[in-house]
Amino acid sequence: MSNIIRTESAPAPVGAYPHARRVGDLLFLSGVGPRQPGSNAIPGNVYDADGKLIAYDIAAQCRQVFANVRAVLEASGAAWTDLVDVTVFLTDMANDFSTYNRLYAEHFVGVDACRTTLGITALPTPIAIELKCIAALSPAAQ
Repeated sequence: MSNIIRTESAPAPVGAYPHARRVGDLLFLSGVGPRQPGSNAIPGNVYDADGKLIAYDIAAQCRQVFANVRAVLEASGAAWTDLVDVTVFLTDMANDFSTYNRLYAEHFVGVDACRTTLGITALPTPIAIELKCIAALSPAAQ
């Protein structure tokens, strides 16, 4: 069984893909960033007069991306504790990892998901973090 999940509770995808897809007992979330649902504003971003990004707040972006992941999970009939794998992309590993790691520990209490964190050079929008997640669902949740 395969189901496509789209929700207005999370920011719209930036491409032609769904928020998530359920296949059997697994739920695969597309990459989720910290844009705010509805407005697509990025928390903590500061731009100059020409619209160039000059600063960002990784803590604000972490909190928003975690909220967005939770929204996609809930729209899919899943719970935060159903997460089994989390892949994290950071655009500035050297400066942002410690803040992200602290906030991850605060928000993922009771979640024993495997985790991989990668430092990358860029994401498709001016965000500093993106999560790619997999959740395991009970057959009753399908």
